[in-house]
Amino acid sequence: MRFDLSDLALFLHVVDTGSITAGAERANLALASASTRIRGMEDDLGEVLLVRQKRGVSLTPSGEALAHHARILLRQHNKMREELREYTQGLRGHIRLMCNTASLSKSLPDLLGLFLEAHPNINIDLEERLSHEIVAALMEQTTDVGILANSVDVANLEVFPFSHDRMTLITPPDHPLAKTKKIYFSDALNYDFIGLQEGSALQEFLTERAIRIGKRFKYRVRMRSFDTVCRMVARNIGIGVVPEAVAARNKKTLKIHTLQLQDNWATRELIICVRSLNDLPTQTRHLVEHLQRSAEQKVRARRKVPRR
Repeated sequence: MRFDLSDLALFLHVVDTGSITAGAERANLALASASTRIRGMEDDLGEVLLVRQKRGVSLTPSGEALAHHARILLRQHNKMREELREYTQGLRGHIRLMCNTASLSKSLPDLLGLFLEAHPNINIDLEERLSHEIVAALMEQTTDVGILANSVDVANLEVFPFSHDRMTLITPPDHPLAKTKKIYFSDALNYDFIGLQEGSALQEFLTERAIRIGKRFKYRVRMRSFDTVCRMVARNIGIGVVPEAVAARNKKTLKIHTLQLQDNWATRELIICVRSLNDLPTQTRHLVEHLQRSAEQKVRARRKVPRR
């Protein structure tokens, strides 16, 4: 195959607009030229990529596969150009990191801050995603490092421990559920909730869990952060699910009651994942090692705590 990036870009324009004519216009090409290039791609591949119809085009299975890989290649190409532009401006490293919501609520921001202070010529592109999306991004090489829950399949990745993640239900002190200390998630869904805004990886995870048991959230309001969820719960607006560390911190200043979620998924291990540590650029490997050292220090600290 001899496709170049402009061919792939044209093909995606056609796919996104559903028309060779509209795709050609978006690519600033004459219709005849665009048609010839699409035909050339099909001839080179030996497969039909598009089904031509009067009202536009649709993808064949081969076309769908090409569109998938074309998006990855073009996204990587754009990332490369952005990073090289930063290098010309004095930057020496760029790390792509994806993490789930739980890791953002724990020590990760502080750890990244320490790393960036020690490496002023490195930038980190941080995205919050669901754990299974992070695995997919690692396999597709659209991220360098992932921090996620161990509840997903990571068989083809190198894995290192990072932290614990335990979800907690919080309620106002005078809420009907405040009379107990443990609860199943399904029982909590009978009450009004304070949720996180759309796009939150954790909220999508909880929504999926609710759907699995045939229930839906009853939102009073959706907030931007765990701390604002805690404040709304303290005002007796509803109940919420937050990481245990967040609940413990806010309980010092807010009147909230905490309940342990008895569902198995409520307690998870957070892990650091990469495709291959040895194949990572030096600065990315240094970040992984920095996060590993933090995890090891936490384990040693827990071992030193005397039992009561």
